[in-house]
Amino acid sequence: MRYAFIEGKRGEWPISLLCELLGVSASGFHQWRQRKANQEPSKAGRRTMSSDALLAHIKAIHAEVKGEYGWPRMWKELVARGIRVGKERVRKLMAQHGIKARTKRRFKATTDSRHNLPVAPNLIARDFTPARPNEVWTTDITYIDTGEGWLYLAVMLDLFSRHVVGWSIAPRMTTSLVLDALRMAWFRRRPQAGLIVHSDRGSQYCSGNFQRALKAYGMRSSMSRKGDCWDNAPTESLWGSLKRARLHGKRFETREAAHGEVMDWLGFYNATRLHSTLGYVSPMQHERNWMAAQDKKSA
Repeated sequence: MRYAFIEGKRGEWPISLLCELLGVSASGFHQWRQRKANQEPSKAGRRTMSSDALLAHIKAIHAEVKGEYGWPRMWKELVARGIRVGKERVRKLMAQHGIKARTKRRFKATTDSRHNLPVAPNLIARDFTPARPNEVWTTDITYIDTGEGWLYLAVMLDLFSRHVVGWSIAPRMTTSLVLDALRMAWFRRRPQAGLIVHSDRGSQYCSGNFQRALKAYGMRSSMSRKGDCWDNAPTESLWGSLKRARLHGKRFETREAAHGEVMDWLGFYNATRLHSTLGYVSPMQHERNWMAAQDKKSA
């Protein structure tokens, strides 16, 4: 188009001369530029408009994830939703408007290893990067305070994808609690024999009933060293995320209310929450990506 050619050359030659050479009027060229400007706002205009829009997106996501995301995860979430923005801009905008993740808090351990039951060796030795799903599950118990008393939660976490594949929640911290989580995980995943289940040295995991269940499923038991929470760091991290996002500062009048909040978060965690260890995708998406890659290799 003639007008487009003039636009490209206007820094090199006078516009009047270019218009004369191409047989168009200068007024027609300026009208064309004005129409184009109206259809495509300037970069400065887009940036001013998108700052307000960006803040709206950030606030919406912040509410959606119930204040769980700091700026790095917020930036990844925005990019995943197709919003092209720099991470430094997200950081500054969130700081300017006081939008931040919930603060961390220390919580006491629930492990009681004061028993004479047999203890399994540590088979994973802090290698938290299995090559595929259903090679290593980690498990642990945490507690939730309610107006009706304590509520205990046990999970089975697939170490490859950090997917919570089984869970159980009950008012007592018994062997049945961890057995129910194990049964759920087995029924949902049906792993091949040889899978490692890594836990602490708590009496629930060392009990004969739990160890017999592992053997019946063809699983191997692995346990952390005494008093070393870093040997089960991924599950400890899960507890920190749950309590920081949904439990800290809240008072649940009933166990049912706490149960509902925990179940809602587990669904969000598995399907939606961006995980930094996984390259900022959710556990379920990480598994889908892995399966797609395996299908591509075998095609």
